[in-house]
Amino acid sequence: MRYLWIASGFLTLCFAVIGIFLPLWPTVPFLLLSAFCFARGSEKLHDWLITHPKFGPPINNWMERGAIGISSKIFATVSLIATLSVSIALDLSSTILAVQAVILGAVAIFIWSRPSA
Repeated sequence: MRYLWIASGFLTLCFAVIGIFLPLWPTVPFLLLSAFCFARGSEKLHDWLITHPKFGPPINNWMERGAIGISSKIFATVSLIATLSVSIALDLSSTILAVQAVILGAVAIFIWSRPSA
C-alpha cells in the first residue's frame, strides 16, 4: 500500500507542475493532495515537499491556517469569470449557465472566505 501512496503522490505532483503552466489547471489542490499521499507513503518525500522553496509555502499556508495567497485568490477569480464568459460567448443554454454561475459563485465565496496568506 505504501508504494501506491508514493505513486499517487508523484502523479498528483506532476499534475501540480502542469498547473504551473496551464492557466485554468489548479496547482495548489494537487500539491495538497500530493502532500497527503506522501505523508502516508514516505516521510522523507513528505518532508521534501513541504520544505521545498516553491511548493512548500502554499502547502504550509493551508496546513497551518487554511490560508490562500491573495494573488492566488485574484487569479482564481479571474479564471472563474473567464470560464463563465466563455460559456456565455458560446451561447450555452440558460439552464447550463445558471448552474455554472451558482457553482462558480460558490467556489468564489469559498476562496474569498479563507484567510489570506
